[in-house]
Amino acid sequence: KDIIDINLNSPNKGLGPTGGVDSLSGVSMEGGATGVAAVNTLPPGLTEEEAEELYSELGKVEEEINTLRQVLLAKEKHSADLKRKLGLSPLNELKQNITKGWQDVQTSNAYKKTSETLSVAGQKTTAAFSTMGTALSRKLGDMRSFLSVWNISGIFYFSS
Repeated sequence: KDIIDINLNSPNKGLGPTGGVDSLSGVSMEGGATGVAAVNTLPPGLTEEEAEELYSELGKVEEEINTLRQVLLAKEKHSADLKRKLGLSPLNELKQNITKGWQDVQTSNAYKKTSETLSVAGQKTTAAFSTMGTALSRKLGDMRSFLSVWNISGIFYFSS
């Protein structure tokens, strides 16, 4: 098998040994050199054929990665155009994300349990203050009655 130039930015991309320099090793490929061992040292336990297959697979994977990057870039541009046409700004998106997040929190079990607990605590606190207010009001009424009795009997006199 021949070594194929897999440098995705190379003008010789995909060309075999008849065209220029091997992008992986930087060694000239003139003269039809075949095999990886002719250009670099192989790791122990790896044959020339295995190395060639790995380089070939690496080239294909890197080409796929480049294609996927281009597709992703095109989709991101399309998404930005759609958002612009819909009048969606980054600030609007942030607001929507916060609103959605708050809704998610409100529907969570932890929030519901906490809310119920605080509601019960609030009701009990309200009841306690109401009871205390009623008792205080009754005591003040008793004190007024008592002071009125004193005022009537002349023992205690209020001056205004």
